[in-house]
Amino acid sequence: MDVFPAFIPLTGSTIVLAGDGAGLEAKLRLLASSPATLVRLTGADAFQADSYRGARLVFIAGEDEVFAQSAAAAARAAHVLVNVIDRPAWSDFNTPAVIDRGEVVAAVGTGGAAPVMAAMLRTEIEVHVPPGAGRFAALLRRMQGEIRTALPDLTDRRAFLRQAIGGPAAKAAHADDIASAEILIRDALGQTPQARGRVLFIDASGPADLMTLRAVRALAAADTVAADANAPPGVVDLARREADRLPLGGAARQAAALALSGKIVARVILGAPDAQELAALEQLGVTVEIMVPAKA
Repeated sequence: MDVFPAFIPLTGSTIVLAGDGAGLEAKLRLLASSPATLVRLTGADAFQADSYRGARLVFIAGEDEVFAQSAAAAARAAHVLVNVIDRPAWSDFNTPAVIDRGEVVAAVGTGGAAPVMAAMLRTEIEVHVPPGAGRFAALLRRMQGEIRTALPDLTDRRAFLRQAIGGPAAKAAHADDIASAEILIRDALGQTPQARGRVLFIDASGPADLMTLRAVRALAAADTVAADANAPPGVVDLARREADRLPLGGAARQAAALALSGKIVARVILGAPDAQELAALEQLGVTVEIMVPAKA
């Protein structure tokens, strides 16, 4: 990892933008929805350290190299982090390609080396981040104390939240029905762990890029992954690194036990699920879902 990504809180902060040009206008559009106070500087004010004191971040733009270097020096004299737009060698930090969903923010960076690549990757990731994700995150923040009280165990709490993110409460929040989302979270908190567990059969017959969004989210939410030996590595890699991996021997029996204890188990297979395995899970009362790849 050549750079360390970090998220800087902007509430109550001041951001100074010095100079002019298309690059600075783009930063203004990016920051327009933030809670920070934006200050524009031009002319001689950009060369005074006092103009930057107390700022959280500084962005400097312009074709004039003397202006950019002088303004950057003044900002650094005020002990503020500086980004000189389109000049990574002169910058203390680089601006990533950002996906803004309010309280949910995702970013892709290349250290300033390939911003076009970062923008393209952002576009690919953006389709996987629902527009209402920020609303659901805000609701989870508001209910954080209630969820902690109901689920004091960290492992149980994380499992509950992973399921909630892909469940009906999240769908309600994405549809801007926050009242229903809140009710659904409380209903889920009242369920036993066994009621929340399930086995998800994910057909990985096609390439990874044909995986449905629902299947990708299911893999990301799984507590445990049990993959057939011939399952494509690219699909299995979509699961969380922290998820447990089940060996193939006895996978069905172990998957059932885990689901009945409240865990989400992703069974990555090729083709249709084995009829005997499905029958065994049904007999044990395990909730099962089957997901197939999209058509090319």
